[in-house]
Amino acid sequence: MSDTPEVRIDAGGERVRVRAGASPTEVRDESTRHEIRRAAVWLGMAGAIALVVLLIQPLLIIFAALVFAALLDGGVRLLGRVLPIGRSWRLLIVCLLTIAFLLGTFYLAGVQITAQAQQLRSTVEVQVLRVSGWLSAQGLMPGVSDLGGVARQAMASLGRVTSWLGTAAGALTSGFMIVVLGLFIAIDPHGYERGMQWMVPERHRIEFAVTVKRMAQTLRRLLAGRLLGMAFEGVLTAIALWIVGVPMAMILGILTGLLAFIPNIGAFISGALMVAVGFSAGVHTGVLAIVVYIVVQTFDGYVVIPMVAKRTVDLPPALTLGAQILASALFGIMGLALADPMTAILKTAMERRSENVEDSQPHD
Repeated sequence: MSDTPEVRIDAGGERVRVRAGASPTEVRDESTRHEIRRAAVWLGMAGAIALVVLLIQPLLIIFAALVFAALLDGGVRLLGRVLPIGRSWRLLIVCLLTIAFLLGTFYLAGVQITAQAQQLRSTVEVQVLRVSGWLSAQGLMPGVSDLGGVARQAMASLGRVTSWLGTAAGALTSGFMIVVLGLFIAIDPHGYERGMQWMVPERHRIEFAVTVKRMAQTLRRLLAGRLLGMAFEGVLTAIALWIVGVPMAMILGILTGLLAFIPNIGAFISGALMVAVGFSAGVHTGVLAIVVYIVVQTFDGYVVIPMVAKRTVDLPPALTLGAQILASALFGIMGLALADPMTAILKTAMERRSENVEDSQPHD
């Protein structure tokens, strides 16, 4: 150490001795520094992935809030075509109209819906006991004494990601946070967009702004089509069930419309409820309920959904179904409900990326 050269430097009127030579922590070789930067990038990506896995529940809530904000923003923009007033007033009108619609619907038909809901619960319980008893008699299902153990095993097999939805308190808290976050974002979406742009390097901000704008447009069109399909399916189901004489047509129509937001599984659940209620009134009514379910789902799948999808977003059916399977396996029921919005915005981002690649290539 004594042989290490030193340099005398005059610093602010004081002469000090500074040791010369490279520090043990200093890397002067350019190739070594390049490899260190590459390793830091990979470690950062691994850390980001691990952070996403740990924070998947709040991230799903935030994404659901963005979806809700896009829904409100779509209503505000649509209202702006006929009412040239401030955005805050239009947002207030949209919120009030939504609340008034929900309260009015349940108030006008409150007694009937409440009575039908109680009747629906009793009917479904009776039908489930009948089916389980018949299956047990045929040796295709465990006895009633073993159903508790089967149910406990099924509940124990649920993943950690979906366990937070197991209680009503957790679901209500999540829904409340989604609504509050969505309202805050819908009040001033450009403010949050500017904050996100600030976190992006300056040379990429224009491209980031264009991509975000296209994502928002795609999300608004997707949600508008989804709401239109839900309303059409619910009304058509209620009318058809009422015509063929299936009991509780109103509550079944409302449930069908609401469950239509959850792809595939929602239609299966609503169909099972229709069939159970139909057979509770007789074999003939049950068969008619099956016919109504098949006709409505066929018409909705081959006529309504293609027409809506053509005017909203272009999502191939296989891509949509695959995304729904993956999202439901990874994130549970909320992932299934948000699978289409996730797929739509990712597809929009990838299309924008491919456009940039094509533009950067030389043309003959």
